[in-house]
Amino acid sequence: MKSEFGSFRAIDLFAGIGGIRLGFEKVFHNKLSCVFSSEIDKFSIKTYFANFNEIPDNDITKINEVEIPAHDIILAGFPCQAFSLAGLRKGFNDIRGTLFFDIARIAQYHKPKVLFLENVKGLITHNKGNTFQIINETLSNLGYKVYHKILNAKNFGVPQNRERIYIICFLDHNIKFEFPDGLNVTIKVGDILEENVDIKYTISDRLWMGHQRRRLEHKIKGNGFGYSLFNNSSEYTSTLSARYYKDGSEILIEQNSLNPRKITPREAARLQGFPDNFNIVVSDVQAYKQFGNSVSVPVIEAIAKNILKALNNEI
Repeated sequence: MKSEFGSFRAIDLFAGIGGIRLGFEKVFHNKLSCVFSSEIDKFSIKTYFANFNEIPDNDITKINEVEIPAHDIILAGFPCQAFSLAGLRKGFNDIRGTLFFDIARIAQYHKPKVLFLENVKGLITHNKGNTFQIINETLSNLGYKVYHKILNAKNFGVPQNRERIYIICFLDHNIKFEFPDGLNVTIKVGDILEENVDIKYTISDRLWMGHQRRRLEHKIKGNGFGYSLFNNSSEYTSTLSARYYKDGSEILIEQNSLNPRKITPREAARLQGFPDNFNIVVSDVQAYKQFGNSVSVPVIEAIAKNILKALNNEI
């Protein structure tokens, strides 16, 4: 189902700052055209516009699937919320009221040939596995052959320990798809660090003392919670989260004769594999939220390459 322009048409749902789209465009090049996008956060919309020159539609729950342009591929890093009722029954009705339902209703109407879904690793075990079972059954009942796998960003050329589940679905069950194994690339945290960093990213004495005190308290209790410290030689960091702006505790960079520092927004972008020409047009607080909520672009690229290979074998 190629478009009349000889390209694949994609829609970018829960688009955030466009990380999934970016990965696909780097692989498909001019063979991919994004015909629709949606995002509800006003700051993410600002960043999306600055990089794609498009303003996404807003709340996908209020957009009728009939009004969405025809497309071949759905891209969606959907939030995993409102799944508390999942598992009480089986099938399509169980995901109503969740944002996954919006993907399902759009796919049911348009029948795109590929679905690319991304979520947190915990989706697999959420509600004793019932949530993922319902998602899997729903996609299968819509006619899709479903593949899924947990991949870690640190195996794809970025120095970050970030595990996510990727769900790839094909309408044509004859298509053969395999997930990528990873890239044979050696990288250190130092490879993404900036050389000249503003002193404002160095944490205060008060915050540094607080981090150390909390870690000691956790150690006394017998657990390993606390700040995480890295340097140029570290193989990878902890997972960058949307809450990073609060105290930076999950990723702190060692400094000579100074308190540790937070990573900069540009370093956060690099930690997710975004290129340096990606425009950061929001405050540091919003930038940390956006990159923490986003995806590891090199992982997206690697999967997109295998999707394109699978589609080409079909044609």
